[in-house]
Amino acid sequence: MNLGVKVSDKKPNTTIDGHVGNAAISASVTSLIDKAINTSSINNVNFECKNPSQNAQYMINEFLVAKSTFKFLKVFILGILAGAYIGFGCEISTLAGHDAANFLGFGPAKVLTGAVFSLGLMLVVIAGGELFTGNALIAGSVLAGRVVKKDLFKNWIIVYFANMIGSVMLALLVFYADTWQQNNCLVGAAALKIAVAKVNLTFVEAFARGILCNWLVCLAVWMAAASRNVIGKIFAIFFPIMAFIALGYEHCVANMFYIPKALLLATKLEVIAAAHLMPEQLANLNLIGFVNNLIPVTLGNIVGAAVFLALFYWTAYVRSSKELS
Repeated sequence: MNLGVKVSDKKPNTTIDGHVGNAAISASVTSLIDKAINTSSINNVNFECKNPSQNAQYMINEFLVAKSTFKFLKVFILGILAGAYIGFGCEISTLAGHDAANFLGFGPAKVLTGAVFSLGLMLVVIAGGELFTGNALIAGSVLAGRVVKKDLFKNWIIVYFANMIGSVMLALLVFYADTWQQNNCLVGAAALKIAVAKVNLTFVEAFARGILCNWLVCLAVWMAAASRNVIGKIFAIFFPIMAFIALGYEHCVANMFYIPKALLLATKLEVIAAAHLMPEQLANLNLIGFVNNLIPVTLGNIVGAAVFLALFYWTAYVRSSKELS
């Protein structure tokens, strides 16, 4: 019976369920992927890092010069954020290390506290922040004649006190969040003991530890600038920061968080009891003890950055290149 429908006597093409259809689709998908890869922005990513000479030239003649020209509001806001970011590093480090020695031993526990503390500088470098200890490197741009001393000291003063505001603000927040009560107040006890150890350092101890600290911290900043991608910056930051915390060195901005937080914790009898501290050990935990710690640590941090990094690399790479030219 003919119903008016023309039926082709040709063999129909193989459908998508057939081998020919699958092969065609696979070829098409492969072609699309190849085109996507060839035209994607990944080809524009430069995975090559600056070599030491290139990085020194960049840091001293460009990066640090730009920092010295930032407007007040920008520097102030980024300084507050940096202070808070370092405080977050202090918090996670205290939590991770408060009982780690019981399970790992003294050395590995110290390495663990340093490893997690590196969060703080990663936030500053990658998210954005102005940190006094890093900005101490601007001294290298002064040596190169790219920044005047007035702008150097102006930047240092603004960033220093902005860092303090951010650090103290976070100390207040975490205190009233009651997270120090974790593990039967042992977390709070660990934070208290950290600060007590800091305020009982001698001037020479604090100064020397400040130099050693910022030598490593600024190496982290310096090496992070050499990398052109985020993962490279993370690795550059991780190891020097882990080392400075594990080795027990002193960072003025971290202490702007540790000591004010401890001043608040010292009002809690349960924290003092958990820390097993005697009244004479707490004698220096006050505003005078805070200032007496900050002065030598800050001076040491400046020397660590300005002399052991900025001066040496300016002499080796920037000044010497000018003499050769």
